[in-house]
Amino acid sequence: MWRYHPALDGLRALAVTAVLLFHAGVPGVGGGFLGVDAFFVLSGFLITSLLLDEHRRTGRIDLGRFWRHRVRRLLPALLAMLAATVVAGRYLLDPDALGLLRTDAWAALGYAANWRMIFRGTGYVAVTATPSPLQHTWSLAIEEQFYLLWPLLVAGVLVGLATRTARRLLLAGCAAGIIVSALLCAALFQPAAPGRAYFGTDTRAQALLIGAASAVLLARSGRARYVGGPVPVLAGVAATAGLWHLASEQARWMYHGGLTAAALAAALVVTGVVGDPGSGPARLLALPPLVWLGRISYGVYLWHWPLFTFATTETTGLSRWPLLAVRLAGALALAVVSYHLIELPVRRGLLARTLPRHGPAAVTAAAAAAVLLTIGLSTLPAGPPPAVAAPVVIPPIPAAPAHRTTGRLPAPTREPRVTFLGDSVSWTIGTYLPPHPGMWTSVRAIQGCGIATLPDILQQGTPHTNYPGCTEWPRRWRQAVIKDSPDVSVILLNRWELMDRRYQGGYQHVGQPGYDGYLTDRLDLAIQAAATRGAAVALLTAAYTHRAERSDGSLYGEDRPDRVDAWNSLLRRVAARHPGRVTVLDLNAVVCPDGRYTATVHGLRVRSDGLHFTPAGVQQVIAPWLLPRLAALAVGGDRGPAGLPGSRPGRQRS
Repeated sequence: MWRYHPALDGLRALAVTAVLLFHAGVPGVGGGFLGVDAFFVLSGFLITSLLLDEHRRTGRIDLGRFWRHRVRRLLPALLAMLAATVVAGRYLLDPDALGLLRTDAWAALGYAANWRMIFRGTGYVAVTATPSPLQHTWSLAIEEQFYLLWPLLVAGVLVGLATRTARRLLLAGCAAGIIVSALLCAALFQPAAPGRAYFGTDTRAQALLIGAASAVLLARSGRARYVGGPVPVLAGVAATAGLWHLASEQARWMYHGGLTAAALAAALVVTGVVGDPGSGPARLLALPPLVWLGRISYGVYLWHWPLFTFATTETTGLSRWPLLAVRLAGALALAVVSYHLIELPVRRGLLARTLPRHGPAAVTAAAAAAVLLTIGLSTLPAGPPPAVAAPVVIPPIPAAPAHRTTGRLPAPTREPRVTFLGDSVSWTIGTYLPPHPGMWTSVRAIQGCGIATLPDILQQGTPHTNYPGCTEWPRRWRQAVIKDSPDVSVILLNRWELMDRRYQGGYQHVGQPGYDGYLTDRLDLAIQAAATRGAAVALLTAAYTHRAERSDGSLYGEDRPDRVDAWNSLLRRVAARHPGRVTVLDLNAVVCPDGRYTATVHGLRVRSDGLHFTPAGVQQVIAPWLLPRLAALAVGGDRGPAGLPGSRPGRQRS
């Protein structure tokens, strides 16, 4: 008869703590994401143990009963979290992010969130999009997919076969599945886009199958004495702690055996404490505080990530350790409420005694309907309909010369032509510009790519590999300019150049003399590409950003204002090397009028995610300032401060 082991709840407590500290950005826990793998191992072990025990006692497996129990155990708390997150998002997110959140909620409700992340191209530390408040549901999706398929396989193997033969077959199947999953993980890993290997059910099934194999081993008579005791537990704990400290979700070795090693280490702990629950390590894991946290760990995991994404320095006014304390306390409080008011009543059948028939099922169905209604209603505006935006008034745009000539013959005239180059921020501006008769525009910015292409970078403090295709930007820019033949090429680079990159033996960033020399060469190359057909070049300053925070509320390097200032100063110095060709337009002063990051300008939300601009921000704030300046540059107007307020011409060095 399977019995409860409090030490397993202790392991749950350690696993969820690792995940919390990792998501909080606490130093020294760079591998805390592996706490999820410990959960996978536990799930595979417990589910398989329960299935084998039921077959031993009754000679059959009631699959319907198993799945009903899983629904009662997991779905009610998930429904509550989804409803609360969507409601909060309706008031805290911009319309674009809210639309993505609604889709994420549908995926989470259908336990398909991991494939949703894969199809979105989401990296676990992606910086090109704000992490979804529901991104953490990817692991729940993998577990539920396992719960759907694995019992069918176990029941199919056990039917009609002798117990010993069936268990041998199950063990062989687990071993084969682990090998295939690990090989797929290694084969599908791409340094620039690890999401497929990280989120895939097939690539992460290895941890669940390692847990299942551990259960089969322990179920065989007499095996417990070989795997129990303090030695395997201590070895597993030491290996797990080392991996949680040293690992990185971007490191190649993690996908070439590292995830397998983490799961095996967790399995050592599981089998060790179950095989000898009286050992010293097992008793330590069974300490009441750890058991308490382990029992509510599902709720802690459910609630912590939405709370972390919504409770920021910008929304709370807190920073550093007070902010971390609020986040952790909030996650624990919500988990306790969820455990006592939602999870326990459903699991213990209290609702069934309150309602005459089908109590838990009826309430779960009603809760699911409420969540569906909540997601649907979130499409409605949170307040009264916004006023119709005032039309953007742009002065008449004069015709520009069709091409630049050196002779005196008059050139045919046509509308000014403008090409936008740069990264995703430039793409956002060029795409969201309002209709502007009299000016032709083309958006050739490359999303996810800047002009700095050194491969090793730090994104939000984590080592990452630059996208390999970004090295092609000079050729792609030149081809675009040749094809478009613009009068003005607009260059906006707002993030990739501000990150730390490995250069001359160590990580460096803008503002350091050696690295500034590298960036200067890159900017010269960018200007040459942008001016291939003799176009004027407009360099837009980078705007202050606020993408993410460390656990203490401080900013990562790429969001620090001093780096933005250093980059903008470098732009002006480089522009001075190209007099008469390059003009610097101070976008930062327009969207950050108070000299610091702001998400709103004159009450209008201009940033969607701390970096990219909203359609309204582009159309009502940026366009009225930018388009007249581009028109003046296209016809060769005065490029000085008097002629173009907000512009700064390139100057000769004094």
